[in-house]
Amino acid sequence: MSYVDGYVLPLPNENIEAYEELAKKMGAIWLEHGALAYKECIADDIDAEFGQGKFRHASGATDSETVIFSFIVYNSREHRDEVNKKVMEDPRTKESCDEKNMPFEFNKMIMGGFNVIVDL
Repeated sequence: MSYVDGYVLPLPNENIEAYEELAKKMGAIWLEHGALAYKECIADDIDAEFGQGKFRHASGATDSETVIFSFIVYNSREHRDEVNKKVMEDPRTKESCDEKNMPFEFNKMIMGGFNVIVDL
């Protein structure tokens, strides 16, 4: 089975275009270094009340923010670690991910690694 890194972050509405530009650059870098797939998804239907509440609130997004849900697919956790090491050492990553120029706040992003248990 494969392995997935998943990310959720609130994004100020005025920064959507800047984020999309950054995501395209970073996605190309991840794929170049061996990731199997790179997906960036923007919220469309996050205000429905279900289970513990609205996705907007669970993600920490305010009314002036949307939510980004992203995931990167790898062969395994070991493969993920190898790819991420290369991505983090790539000078384009350091150039693109300067915290003071980011379209979102790093401290609001949540991330986790997941083993795929069903892959249909």
